[in-house]
Amino acid sequence: MHGKGFISIWFFIGVLLTAYGVLITASGIYHLYTPPEHPVVLENLHADVWWGAVLLLIGLFYTIKFWPKKDEAAGHQRAEDRNERQ
Repeated sequence: MHGKGFISIWFFIGVLLTAYGVLITASGIYHLYTPPEHPVVLENLHADVWWGAVLLLIGLFYTIKFWPKKDEAAGHQRAEDRNERQ
């Protein structure tokens, strides 16, 4: 569904990925400074920091690329309608 007044689903996916990226990255940074009592085998790779950063970058890309824009043609049409009424 592409048309005037519709917001792309990719914008919402971008916002969701950005939110998940922020949460996972923050959790990873927290675990860098306060390591768990029983670390997992590959703790030294810090997968949560890397995965959070990847999600954050992809989410920001989609959010910016599919940001809802006002239709310029609709704005010009409204201005013309106002002029005709006066």
